[in-house]
Amino acid sequence: MTEHVTSSDIRSAFSAAMSAMYRNEVPAYGTLMDLVARVNEEALAGEPQLKARLEATDNLERISEERHGAIRLGTADELAMMRRVFAVMGMYPVGYYDLSTAGVPVHSTAFRPVGDDALKRNPFRVFTSLLRLDLIADEDLREDAARILETRQIFTRAAIELTEKAEKDGGLSKDDADRFVANVLETFRWHDKAIVDGDMYHRMHDAHRLIADVVSFKGPHINHLTPRTLDIDRVQALMPDYDIAPKAIVEGPPTRNCAILLRQTSFKALEEAVSFEDGKGGWQTGSHTARFGEIEQRGIALTPKGRGLYDKLLDASRKVVRPAADGSNAKAYEAALADTFKAFPDDWQTIRAEGLGYFSYSLTEKGGKASIPAAAEVDALIADGLIQFDPIVYEDFLPVSAAGIFQSNLGDGAQQDFVASPNQQRFEANLGAKVLNEFDHYADIEQSSLDACLNALTRRPAAE
Repeated sequence: MTEHVTSSDIRSAFSAAMSAMYRNEVPAYGTLMDLVARVNEEALAGEPQLKARLEATDNLERISEERHGAIRLGTADELAMMRRVFAVMGMYPVGYYDLSTAGVPVHSTAFRPVGDDALKRNPFRVFTSLLRLDLIADEDLREDAARILETRQIFTRAAIELTEKAEKDGGLSKDDADRFVANVLETFRWHDKAIVDGDMYHRMHDAHRLIADVVSFKGPHINHLTPRTLDIDRVQALMPDYDIAPKAIVEGPPTRNCAILLRQTSFKALEEAVSFEDGKGGWQTGSHTARFGEIEQRGIALTPKGRGLYDKLLDASRKVVRPAADGSNAKAYEAALADTFKAFPDDWQTIRAEGLGYFSYSLTEKGGKASIPAAAEVDALIADGLIQFDPIVYEDFLPVSAAGIFQSNLGDGAQQDFVASPNQQRFEANLGAKVLNEFDHYADIEQSSLDACLNALTRRPAAE
């Protein structure tokens, strides 16, 4: 019987191959990785307690390996096939994101591992967006773009065959897994020759730059890879020293003692040389702007109550100062954000007590030797030093932040207004599956950790 490679091993191999390819294609990404490594080392050296908790929760090793990427697909068939490809890597669709509310004509999900062991093995994520031509007012352009997309095949024949083989056999051998990684990587590779002529490109570009990016090329090139930092403000401040120009503001919540959700920054998208068909069998030189570098800092996953408060405070801060695409009011926005978010508790005890965030529970050294009656209250066990809690890392994304990153890399004048039109039912029909509800997922993780603690304490024989 053929021994199969685990999905986590395939995911790790693909993540490493993607990172090597992107470093070769976009040298600034390598510079970014060096900067993030420096900042993370300094953060760990300066906060021994942080390092100790990361080690205790098995999260330290994953920090340096952690990446998320992003791609933009054009058709329902591409999305459905991408779901099957990612499933071979143990990555599943989590969450639904409607970016039309922020002027970006896509809706999205994040493919990622969902089990605790799989996340610790390799937490690679790909934020995957599907273009919504239905939001484009120009009917002729919609039809032309749809026709162009229907002519392309973004997966190699071998990638499709190996995906089908993995589905049929329940996995892949080492040789097949290596071939699978190499072939799937081709879907994400940069192409410097467009599949449209210059006139068509500019028609799409004028409607929205993202349309031109999705439709004009042979495949959905990875448009960024994102390492995880432990101090995004330090990275933001040091980027100019590395000859990297950061975007004007860090997206997400303000600087806090207790990090919540997700903070992101990036450097401006590169203007890259591409060639367009000239209609005479030749090529015409031009340029395209799409790929950029991004950095993220992850905090605690929030409950529906906590997320509701976050959304309320973010909305309130943007009513005071709405960040301009050119960064001209960045300082005023950051001040408004910091002031508004004073209403969100900034210590773990209060966040837990008010039910704002999700936590993972574990036994303390004292708890590892104790036994309790079955009816004991969790708060009392924590107060007695038998159980401790750590924040559960937010593994997902924020629509407003994602749109902010998109817009900052589409150009200062790129923002457009679309009527907000979330359509999760249609997205899931295109996907061929339901997306996992992130709140349910985090709640299950929290409850499982708590149950494990209580079961251990109540089953242990009382000390004599």
